[in-house]
Amino acid sequence: MMAKDALFSGESKNIEYKVALPDKSEKYMKTIVAFANTQGGKLIIGVDDRTHQIVGVENEVLFQLMDGIANAVSDSCVPQIIPDIEPQTVNGKTVIVVSVEPGKNRPYYLKSKGKEQGTYIRVAGTSRLAFPDKVKELEMEGARISWDELTCVGYPVTDEATEKLCKDIESFREKAGMSANSVKKEQLINWKILKQSDGQLLATNAYALLTSDYFPFSKTQCAVFKGADRVVFLDKREFTGPVYNQIEEAVDFVLRNIRLGATIGGLVRKEKYELPPEAIREMIINAHCHRNLLDESCIQVAIYDDRLEVTSPGGLYNGLTYEEVMNGHSKLRNKGIANVFSQMGLVEAWGSGIKRIFNCAREYGLPEPKVQEFDNMFRVELFRPDSMVNIQSKASEKASEKASEKTLEKHWRNEINDTQVRIIEILSVNNQLSAAQMAEEIGISRRNIEMNIKKLKQYGMLVRHGSPKKGYWEIIKK
Repeated sequence: MMAKDALFSGESKNIEYKVALPDKSEKYMKTIVAFANTQGGKLIIGVDDRTHQIVGVENEVLFQLMDGIANAVSDSCVPQIIPDIEPQTVNGKTVIVVSVEPGKNRPYYLKSKGKEQGTYIRVAGTSRLAFPDKVKELEMEGARISWDELTCVGYPVTDEATEKLCKDIESFREKAGMSANSVKKEQLINWKILKQSDGQLLATNAYALLTSDYFPFSKTQCAVFKGADRVVFLDKREFTGPVYNQIEEAVDFVLRNIRLGATIGGLVRKEKYELPPEAIREMIINAHCHRNLLDESCIQVAIYDDRLEVTSPGGLYNGLTYEEVMNGHSKLRNKGIANVFSQMGLVEAWGSGIKRIFNCAREYGLPEPKVQEFDNMFRVELFRPDSMVNIQSKASEKASEKASEKTLEKHWRNEINDTQVRIIEILSVNNQLSAAQMAEEIGISRRNIEMNIKKLKQYGMLVRHGSPKKGYWEIIKK
């Protein structure tokens, strides 16, 4: 009998089933470690992972198994993880629920394998070995260190750049209607944008991000696409330089490329954008505030016929869950940048960004925005209003789509060979795999994989985003 409870409706990013306790504890310790390093989760013993059938655990061995799990976790994981282990009766059968909280002393890893080879994270419902750059980010989370507050070795602190930054902060404050405090280098030191060491002023990474285009990944790519996918470019711009300038330029780019209509309020003719400027601004500020600066990808702002999409590198930070974000919780990945944004009036209230986007959409009568969280990126989508023309064309498109759906699926399958189908399948589970990892998984040469990937790109079925080391694959289903 299948259970109706949400815990038993299928495996997910934070739920995993085991029909019985594996003989080798390492098989489930990876999951425990991955939960602690990501957003927490529950391992449920006594449920078939294929059928979701509740098999249960024998009562005679129940407490012995629970003790065994507690001891294995204590012996195998570093730093110590203390899960909550409890029995639960479902449909008359007993299962063991092992609940792991998101850990604060990251990274967690298997003692037997060491930090480099034993650190696991959750990706799309599976426990995966963390890449070295992910281990580095977990280390910084555990040490409560913000990368933007670290010294930017070799980057000069000049009076000219410091003065310009101070003046810009003052003018942003004025525009935001805040009190007109003068900003000097002393404030920048207090806000940890500059550091004092042996009578010398040192630049932090935040100072470099706020005064120049020193880091090649610090840019905002903006594009307008024809239709609802990334196939035909209509316009493309790339903004670099101080991050607050990038925000202003990206917002202007979006406003230039969406419709501006006129409404009559009383006797006054008012101009109104089709999307709320406040929400557009909030999406782009949020992306810069919370992006992962250890990831060499850049922020992307994409305008389609039906939506605005803002994507920032890095998933949710330090165990923050999607539900917490939606409820207004916030954990700061970039404390220095966030502090300056707050002083500039770019950030009004902590944790309210996503809520404000949703409220603006509601007030505008727009569909509810969509928030997507992946392991290595965060995306917010704001949907454009449908004109009657759009509604009619979409209705006819849908009808023709439905009619040819089977033909398309067949064509899609026939056009590609078995190896290419396998590549698509494994990338749909983990879109960060390298050609070498795919070759190992499929059991063919790397050269063969690369040749087939080239074909899939030519067919328009596979798109690569980001750098070779830290990027990801996007599957385009035709």
